[in-house]
Amino acid sequence: MIRSMTGFGDASIHKDGTHYFVEIRALNNKYFKPILRLPDSLQPLEAELESTLRRLLRRGTVTLSVSVSEKSADAALEINHEALQRYVDQLKEARAVRDGAVALDLAALLTLPGVLQPPADEEERLQRARSVLSTLIERACEALIDRRAREGEALAEELRSLLAVIADRLDQIDARAGEVVAEYERRLKTRVELLLQDAELVAEPPDLIREIAVYAEKTDIREEITRLREHLRHFGDLLLEDDDTPVGRTLDFLSQEMLREANTMASKSPNAELARLIVDIKGAIDRIKEQVQNVE
Repeated sequence: MIRSMTGFGDASIHKDGTHYFVEIRALNNKYFKPILRLPDSLQPLEAELESTLRRLLRRGTVTLSVSVSEKSADAALEINHEALQRYVDQLKEARAVRDGAVALDLAALLTLPGVLQPPADEEERLQRARSVLSTLIERACEALIDRRAREGEALAEELRSLLAVIADRLDQIDARAGEVVAEYERRLKTRVELLLQDAELVAEPPDLIREIAVYAEKTDIREEITRLREHLRHFGDLLLEDDDTPVGRTLDFLSQEMLREANTMASKSPNAELARLIVDIKGAIDRIKEQVQNVE
């Protein structure tokens, strides 16, 4: 089974007066690239959450967004009264404050470093969040993988149709390839006979045979046809795999090898009809190369 690299999944839960929400979005990437967007209070969990993502997902640019909303009194930060008093005492020494020209702004004082501090039970809060978020990430990844699988089915169907186009054109080329040498032989004999007739000369049969053999060697594409058919078979087998092993990179490599064989066939095929069929093959391979960029 192949899966797309794009997808979306989310999960949420309300527990102990706190609402946790997790959203995961995935886009194409040759490798695994995690992007975590966490509230400041959850930054200590970044490495653990990234490790969970790496365990569940293999490829793609994966963006994890987490939001936490607390409605209980426990959500309030604690005021460091000693630090606040120290700031006030220092400000009162300023002449503008002593003379009453400038009033102390309590809201501004609360933003000074060290005045507001996390609750004393911050470690306990992190521990609760760690357990909840791990479960939510797994649920969101399940939804993401399910969407990837559904998109992968559509991708597989499109890729199979392109493989069928290539196989059809290969059959036509294989049937026509043998006629190319025979056609060249007829043209060569006719041309030589006309030239020799005008010059009143006689051509030796071995010379014609040697020329035809050289031409046949240069235009022989049987090996390329065989290798391209093998690549098609391997590609089709990978589309039928039913495990969770990512195959996107292998499919990308195979598509490059398929294009290499098609280019070699094009360089060795002077026949116009064969050239048209090879153009169809190369067009289908280009579309395959585009599609496999989105396969996990």
